[in-house]
Parts: sequence; structure tokens; C-alpha cells
Amino acid sequence: MTFSLVARCAETGMFGLAIASSSPAVAARCSYARAGVGAVASQNVTDPRLGPLALDLMQQGKSAKAAVEEVRRQGAFIEFRQVLAVDVTGETAIYSGPNSLGIWTQAMGPNVASGGNLLANEAVPQAIVDGFAGSQGHLGDRLIAAMRAGLAAGGEAGPVHSAGMKLVDQVSWPVADLRCDWSEDCPIENIAQAWEVYKPQLEAYVQRALDPRAAPSYGVPGDD
Repeated sequence: MTFSLVARCAETGMFGLAIASSSPAVAARCSYARAGVGAVASQNVTDPRLGPLALDLMQQGKSAKAAVEEVRRQGAFIEFRQVLAVDVTGETAIYSGPNSLGIWTQAMGPNVASGGNLLANEAVPQAIVDGFAGSQGHLGDRLIAAMRAGLAAGGEAGPVHSAGMKLVDQVSWPVADLRCDWSEDCPIENIAQAWEVYKPQLEAYVQRALDPRAAPSYGVPGDD
């Protein structure tokens, strides 16, 4: 009941992921990223412990492939899980347990990996990878383009109700963490609209955290 991608920007080293599901609040349970380390999606019958575990392993120097293999060894009921990872070199890895739900499949390319379960068809993850590879610009723009490509290829077997996009870059917190936890409309388009608003302000919010004296004006009464 989920389709997603994890990705790295080859130019900036920024990491990100985007995810959508028929379940509520999918990004709250399934999306993990750490600046300078990687991005991980832990989905299907979700175990939220697996995302931080994979990131810890990659931070210790393991590749995405080695980290996912270790998650496979350590994870409980791993046959029910689906885990996607991208590391600091752009290497990707995916584990999809045999008890993944419905039609499930996966696809990988340089700096990007996609997987899904309860899909409308097996072509969806490859469409997501192709959508990412064929896009340009900010990593956030490319994640949105990839998710739209997956949706156009069929997406989930049922309606999609929640989505999220997370970006990390140079600081210890996500520089963007946009979520639509439930919608009867298209949550991917809701995230896309939020991104159009947030994108021009992203760097300013980081600057305000690091040194508000050098940050752009707030534009409110009393602001110098």
C-alpha cells in the first residue's frame, strides 16, 4: 500500500525521499534521512526501527548494500518488510521480503531507488526511477517529478491518501519535511503545492537557525 523513492543529488550531495500510501501519515512512519549519510524508506508492514538502524550502519561506514544486508539479518519478521537505501556514494540497495503485500516490485539506478507494494502494476517503480533520471533541477523538484511519474504509471492499486517528502543537507535537521497525512484529493499534488511555497524560503529558514542576524527580513512589525 506504498510507493516511494530514495535519492541523492549527485551535484550537491543532498539526500531526499518521497513516499505515498493509501494509509494515513505514511511519511511519519516510513521516511528517514541523515545529512552526509543517506536516505532510507522502511515500508510495507512497517517497522520504524529499521530506518534509523540502516542510517546508523551507513554512518559507521557501511555501504547501502551492506547496511540493508545487516538490516535483513537483524530485523524482526523481516519477510514482511521492504527497505530502500541510498548512501553517500550514490549506491542503492533494496530488500523486499517475500510477504510484501499484493503486487510488489522495485527498481534502481544511479543515486535513486524505488519500491512499492500493493501496486497497480509492476511498472510503477521503474517509472519512478525513470522520472527521477529524466528530471533536472533541485532535488525536491526531481522527487516530485518522480512521484508524479509513478502515479501516472498506475500508482497503488487503490486510492492514495497520504504522502511526504523529506530533504537533508549539511545540517542535523531536515531542511524540508513536508507531509500530507490524509486527503481525499491527491496528496502528492498537495505536497507539490507545499513545495512550491516552501522552496524559495528553504535557505532562509536554515540561515535563521544558524545565525538569525544574517537572515532575511521576517517582514513583520518591529522587524529591522
